[in-house]
Amino acid sequence: MDPSTVSYLTFGIVLILAVVFDLGLLSKKGAPVSIKKALFQTLFWVALAMVFFVFLWLENGHKTAVEYLSAYLMEWSLSIDNIFVFILIFTFFRVKPAFYARVLLIGILMAIFLRILFITAGIVLVNRFHWLLYLGGAVLVYSGISMFLAKHDEGLDMEDNRVYKFLRRLLPLTGEDGGGRFRVIKDGRTKYTTLFVVVVLLATTDIVFAVDSIPAVFGITQEMIVIYTSNIFAVLGLRSLFFLLRGAVDRFTHLQQGIAVVLVFVGLKMLAEIVHVYLPVYVSLLMILVCISSAVLYSLYSGRSKSS
Repeated sequence: MDPSTVSYLTFGIVLILAVVFDLGLLSKKGAPVSIKKALFQTLFWVALAMVFFVFLWLENGHKTAVEYLSAYLMEWSLSIDNIFVFILIFTFFRVKPAFYARVLLIGILMAIFLRILFITAGIVLVNRFHWLLYLGGAVLVYSGISMFLAKHDEGLDMEDNRVYKFLRRLLPLTGEDGGGRFRVIKDGRTKYTTLFVVVVLLATTDIVFAVDSIPAVFGITQEMIVIYTSNIFAVLGLRSLFFLLRGAVDRFTHLQQGIAVVLVFVGLKMLAEIVHVYLPVYVSLLMILVCISSAVLYSLYSGRSKSS
């Protein structure tokens, strides 16, 4: 078998075993997730992603491995913005903590399925129309500048959410959680609960973020194994990261600016290829590390300065 086939098989086996381990041994239905448990689960997914990085280095070479690490770090940092929106959704629909883990799990699995479709379509289109990469670069530059200038505390008005409006028109909804169920019988009719709405919103919200994150991955590499695995590993870690950061997201007030700089950099890197300027993948990795770590450290420093 060629290295790519071995990599896909290894990734699939590791993924199945990891999900079974995470769900079967680390998660109990309805049990609250403590900070300690969330930290352990987060470290588990990050460690697994790093083990796969080592595997890619040995199996496919250092270039593919570094591209994977760069893509994973970028997707992982972008996922923190995902979590901020997830928290707003849970708050708006008054989801009980006992249902957090189950709702997040189903929503994230749906998001992974949709991402795979999105990535596959993107690969087909880019292979046929290479100029789409340059369009993606322009989109990233615009998105990065908009994100940098946007206010961190801008609220999310769920009443104006297009998906929520569509669900209200399409399906009979009830304002109850149904005791953890997605459908209930009320007045002789089947109605969909708030938990069903939240699951759909979690999956579609991730796709909105993927509009930026997937083109950014294409800006780092066109290796299919890297694009798929970096995205899936990052998204799978969202559930534990949610529980770890839900009480501390507001402390990372400048992370948004750090991510924005990364998006602008990747977008410019993609556009530079029009004039045949190609940056080594190590430059992308270094840029991502510097921007994200600086944004996190500055956020923590400025937070302490305000509190003192």
